[in-house]
Amino acid sequence: MKPKFEVILLEEVWELFDILDEKAKEKIIYNIDKSKFFNDPELFKKLEDDIWEFRTKYNRMHYRLFAFWDKSNKTETLVVATHGMIKKTDKIPKTEIDKAKAIMKVYFEQKNK
Repeated sequence: MKPKFEVILLEEVWELFDILDEKAKEKIIYNIDKSKFFNDPELFKKLEDDIWEFRTKYNRMHYRLFAFWDKSNKTETLVVATHGMIKKTDKIPKTEIDKAKAIMKVYFEQKNK
């Protein structure tokens, strides 16, 4: 079975991974890989406009990686994960969504040069 998309993790995602324990990091990566094959809003969900989130719950903690789609290549669809957070409230802070949008804007500006 071929994945529906590929995922790129930007630098801030790796910085989050650096502070997580190994099991939490493995669970997040497992859920990302699973979401490539199956549509499951518990794992990958649209937040607003062009911003999506990879969702992982592990050991009573909620982890979120913000992402957007890059469909500019006709042969390969990419999902670019911009950054992540350990979710402590029910609502996603607007500042995190705005940060993902800003990163997406810079990504496409650099890509289209």
